[in-house]
Amino acid sequence: MGSLGKDDREEVIQAWYMDDSDEDQRLPHHRDPKEFVSFDKLDELGVLSWKLNADNYETDEELKKIREARGYSYMDFCEVCPEKLPNYEEKIKNFYEEHLHTDEEIRYCVAGSGYFDVRDRNEAWIRIWVKKGAMIVLPAGIYHRFTLDSDNYIKAMRLFVGDPVWTPFNRPHDHLPARKQYVEAFVQDTAGHTVGAAA
Repeated sequence: MGSLGKDDREEVIQAWYMDDSDEDQRLPHHRDPKEFVSFDKLDELGVLSWKLNADNYETDEELKKIREARGYSYMDFCEVCPEKLPNYEEKIKNFYEEHLHTDEEIRYCVAGSGYFDVRDRNEAWIRIWVKKGAMIVLPAGIYHRFTLDSDNYIKAMRLFVGDPVWTPFNRPHDHLPARKQYVEAFVQDTAGHTVGAAA
């Protein structure tokens, strides 16, 4: 019975609540005991995900369908590792600053792996580990951050609707319309009350 209910995304995406340690950001930072987060919980926060065939991204029909359905007209690649990314130390530090964007952040991991951290409704950090084949969409207005894992390498396809805007707005930027819309759609309960302080 166990394999019948298995979600194939589990092979390339895992999520868990983080501990409060200040150790190396590239470590897993599991709580003790480990506390994993379901795809349903990520969906509730507006985080979407797919498992795709990263060996076939140039001709993948599933990727093509997603891009067409969601209007992702722009595409490029970003390699994050000390050898490939200019100003690596500065950029990796900036990626790990808690921030939001006014548009979705769409990343498709075609090689390597890394962590996207998002806030839940009660301000707790959820670490999302993406590996080769994982595609993730963080909604506009969600506070998040990114870091490599201990393998120190990811190659990601970046997708965007229209011309790309990569501007990060470091927390706090609760006054931005994208943040207000995110809170209204994913943080408030059905009665309109904010659950926790942010997500």
